[in-house]
Amino acid sequence: MTDDTAVQGRPATGPAPAAPGAVRPAPAPAAPGGALARVAVPLGVLGAVAAAFAYVGSVDPNTPGHYPACPLLHYTGVYCPGCGGLRSAYAVAHGHLGTALGCNALAVAGYVVFAVVWTVWFGRRARGRPFEPVLRPAYGWALGALVLAFTVVRNLPFGGALIP
Repeated sequence: MTDDTAVQGRPATGPAPAAPGAVRPAPAPAAPGGALARVAVPLGVLGAVAAAFAYVGSVDPNTPGHYPACPLLHYTGVYCPGCGGLRSAYAVAHGHLGTALGCNALAVAGYVVFAVVWTVWFGRRARGRPFEPVLRPAYGWALGALVLAFTVVRNLPFGGALIP
């Protein structure tokens, strides 16, 4: 080893560590409108979701002819995990949580998860922090198993409470 930094016990590549007591430079001030720019995407997503709920809330899915029928239910008679989701959203938009749970409990759980994740996302972006959720493969498998179990149970005779 002929490099002097390697001889002194520091790695031969990369910057030297900061001296003890060194003062770091202050971060650059945020540009005007920076806070609004940071939360623009979360607010846009919230606006799109609110518009979708407003539309479903104004056009009753219980009235035939406004929305297409579920193809899986129509052709096979099997309830998919999304069956009753529009009726559930309609009930949530009108403040009827019990009816929403009866239409599609999995969809209501999804609405709650979205609200929590969106709130964390918005809060982190508003403070200028990154939002990088780490979804481990086990979470994906668990979610898939939950959706599969919900679908199977709602199509069995004892799962009649889960039918919309």
